[in-house]
Amino acid sequence: MLRSLYDWTISLATSPYALWALAIVAFIESSVFPIPPDVLMIPMVLATPRKAWLIAGIATVSSVLGGLLGYAIGALLFDSVGQPILTALGKGDAMAEFNTRFNDFGFWAVLGAGITPFPFKVITIMSGWTGMPLATFVVTSIIARGLRFFIVAGLLWKFGAPIRDFIEKRLGLVFTLFLVILIGGFFLVKYI
Repeated sequence: MLRSLYDWTISLATSPYALWALAIVAFIESSVFPIPPDVLMIPMVLATPRKAWLIAGIATVSSVLGGLLGYAIGALLFDSVGQPILTALGKGDAMAEFNTRFNDFGFWAVLGAGITPFPFKVITIMSGWTGMPLATFVVTSIIARGLRFFIVAGLLWKFGAPIRDFIEKRLGLVFTLFLVILIGGFFLVKYI
């Protein structure tokens, strides 16, 4: 099953709709979708290395735009739903303190989540929820997502064939490592 999923992803990576699919996945991953765009981006760059920079650019732009949706979710839905609940529970003051602390480190939070496998949607929603300045959020998102996607694209462009061979020979191991990183990211969000 894993091999057929991998082969399907590689075939999608060479389809005429691959860039659109990547744009959609990168957009919704930044606000609600659990699967990172790397899952599609990596085989796309491996299948068409000459488009590595275009692929990274589309992933970056789409991810930042999707991050704005996540920011809006945090900003708009917290005021209408979350704040009244916290006030009723007597926790309104605690949220003000949390917002101040988060925004003091907001640049680093967005940068860290944008580069690492940490779920970016958590930070985009929290940034809107805490009222992080929109300009700080957007600039940091562009830097973070650009670094992540262009570094990955550059490495795949430069070392593509050996990395593809490694992935294909050790598909089970690569998939297991990906799942460990993904679950670890969710664990960090929940317990730290």
